[in-house]
Amino acid sequence: MSASASQSELRLVVLGRTGAGKRSAVSAILNLQDPDQGADASGVRECSKLIGEAAGRQVVLVSSPAWFGSACNPEERRKHISSFIALSSPGPHAFLLCVPLNQPADGEFKALDALEKLFGQSVTRNTIILFTHTEELGEDEQLEEYLVTWRKDLRQLVERCGDRYHTLETRDGEEAERKAVEELLEKVEEVTTESGTQHFSCPLYEEAEERVRGRQAEIAKQRRGAEETNDRESPTDSQPEENVTEEEMEAARDEAERSIGDLNVDVDDIFPPACVSPSSTSPSFLWGLWEKLTGWIKWLPTLVRREALLGALVGLFVGGPAGGMVGATVGSVATEVGRRKTQKTK
Repeated sequence: MSASASQSELRLVVLGRTGAGKRSAVSAILNLQDPDQGADASGVRECSKLIGEAAGRQVVLVSSPAWFGSACNPEERRKHISSFIALSSPGPHAFLLCVPLNQPADGEFKALDALEKLFGQSVTRNTIILFTHTEELGEDEQLEEYLVTWRKDLRQLVERCGDRYHTLETRDGEEAERKAVEELLEKVEEVTTESGTQHFSCPLYEEAEERVRGRQAEIAKQRRGAEETNDRESPTDSQPEENVTEEEMEAARDEAERSIGDLNVDVDDIFPPACVSPSSTSPSFLWGLWEKLTGWIKWLPTLVRREALLGALVGLFVGGPAGGMVGATVGSVATEVGRRKTQKTK
């Protein structure tokens, strides 16, 4: 990749759990008419790279399967991590972490933990939370209002990424959607400016770029040798090992990126075997607490958002970081159940 090309484009890595809306986000940014061109379906098992134009900028979008999920085995993790790093080398301008608004954020906290172990704690300075499934918001409810009022878990996630968040979903038509994309790219450029670097970089990305450049040279020399062999009567007269041009290197870039094998990623260190803490709250205690709280909630006024209060009470009784996570999960599930009941009665 030439220096001018690297500087003129924006490279974005799109991450998220299966079903988080990665495909919709990619389609929205690149204005794809066929949403299947994105990558988010449960059957997609490979990293993808798409290049297009958005808001007057050339944009490279690298989307990866949910390698941080519990369903991914170590070999798949190493493969996916190596692949998205090579495809977004020499480094992305931002990571877009797709977060569904209708789910608790425990999986996304694990994703940030994994990214920090991979790339260092500075990676969160180049991460933007991209909220999806915002149809869960009330008709007149704003995203910021919802986060502040009801979702402590999502607020903590946003704070961890320097209060950078966005959504591409809007109810105001195509023009508003394109405006949302433009605003997202502006935030990406702000991230780059604030970091003081051309793009995100770390030892893993440096290793990937070195290997990609070496592979580019090999492919370019092979192609030149093959062409000269076809053009000359005597193959011994060709000199395929001489220095290749930058144009030849660029032509070999895509094949080089996709041919990079496993990088030096210690997935066992990033994803240690799951263990149960001795201080974990027993299921019987939680079940008894649930029965008591649901009994109290029945007496609350209907004007109070019962499901959110229920989650807060669970977090209060359990206590500690585990309590906050359990409370957020209970509140989110109760919110979903309540909304479904409301929709059925309409």
